[in-house]
Amino acid sequence: MNLSRVGMRVLAGLLCVALTACVTTPRARTAQSVEVWATSRDGQRKLASLPALPLVPVSNDAAGAMTITVDPARRGQPMVGFGAAMTDSSAIVIGRLPARQRAEVMTDLFGRKGLGISFLRVPIGASDFSVEHYSLDDVPMGERDPDLAHFSLQQPRQHQIPALREARALNPDLTIMASPWSAPAWMKDTGSLIKGQLRGDAYGAYARYFVRYLDAMQHERLPVRYISVQNEPHFEPADYPGMRFDPPDRARFLKETLGPALEHRRQAVGVLEYDHNWDRPQDPMAVLDDPAAARHVAGVAWHCYGGDPGTMEQVRLSHPDKDVFLTECSGGEWTPDWGDALEWMTDALIITATRSGSRGTLLWNLALDENHGPHRGGCGNCRGVVTIDGATGAVTRNVEYYVLGQVSRFVPPGSRRISSEGEGAVRHVAFRTPTGRLVLLTHNATKAPVTVTVRIGGRQFVATLPKGEVMTFLWNEGMPRS
Repeated sequence: MNLSRVGMRVLAGLLCVALTACVTTPRARTAQSVEVWATSRDGQRKLASLPALPLVPVSNDAAGAMTITVDPARRGQPMVGFGAAMTDSSAIVIGRLPARQRAEVMTDLFGRKGLGISFLRVPIGASDFSVEHYSLDDVPMGERDPDLAHFSLQQPRQHQIPALREARALNPDLTIMASPWSAPAWMKDTGSLIKGQLRGDAYGAYARYFVRYLDAMQHERLPVRYISVQNEPHFEPADYPGMRFDPPDRARFLKETLGPALEHRRQAVGVLEYDHNWDRPQDPMAVLDDPAAARHVAGVAWHCYGGDPGTMEQVRLSHPDKDVFLTECSGGEWTPDWGDALEWMTDALIITATRSGSRGTLLWNLALDENHGPHRGGCGNCRGVVTIDGATGAVTRNVEYYVLGQVSRFVPPGSRRISSEGEGAVRHVAFRTPTGRLVLLTHNATKAPVTVTVRIGGRQFVATLPKGEVMTFLWNEGMPRS
């Protein structure tokens, strides 16, 4: 039988009347939900997926003790990413693994279903986490090489560069930052990689050294997006490479030699000033207050080993045109309590740093062995993001892994920080990803459970965070289609 569309509707209506069982209602919208991922203070939950929460119209009936309001229209800084440092030591312990296990570890660290690390720092030459001390232009003591005839990537090609290539293959959006621990010995007043300062007549050669390194890494298809002039320029370690580089000297180097040299390169690179602790804001300020030097500076890099993280905001407000990065912080056996490390790192290195304008956070070693090495000099009890047993190859995911994972897995490069407002016991920061997902990272900094209402536009969800809990919430920005 052939019925017209109108005829079908009439027939359906007659059947409804006859059966008196038809209820006509508008088609219901599909309920939208919020994903929840959590790491607990006691370590019982580690980046665990919890039951989804309903995202419903705003109602005061289910209000929590605290309200956080997320507003995607109020946008902050674009994010570069989150990660750690591929030191020589990290590359060595990963490279020692059999091929299949190495691939599994690297996929876990850099793949989108793992940590999704998108930001890496690499030393230019040796750091304390190298098995020997070297620069990229070493010559016999007493000799000099102003034309850089002996410049070579031979050392990093052994371990570091292969590991970086694997990482970049897994995450093509990977951003690399590079920092020197020392200029080549022949450029320094000590004639040694240990201690000392850059000789006044070596500024031009040192600028060319940076350019040669950047060009060589570009040739290796590992472009470097950011550099710092000197790692920890106010510290001269006694047993591994280091170099004092005071603010007036850094300003002179930037405006007279390095800045002009970098301007002639085809590939742009951002110079990050300072690369040291929160406790000396006057030092990067001194460089930024010199306009001729500041024009060559993209931002300020910070370490966590002294001072208060609020310092980053202080400097940013004085120079709002400069980016902020947290470029080094190591966990270690000095903080053996898992929960204390989880809470402090999440607050200081992720939430406070990002709310202070930081575009990315870098922890220190990506991987170390069971003896906190290998290394030559320096820290003897630092922790890597993962520990890899040299005898068995067993991988331990340390607390640093989960601090990163609560944000790096969900906030890819190109995401933007967005506004999240709300005073109370729960600390928070929010993001919008390039695909339109909203991410809210939270931490209950109290010793009791806290119920929170999270509102966005005309919708809300309610969540209870146990004491010390770190939770990440994810949902789609738009309303579901009817």
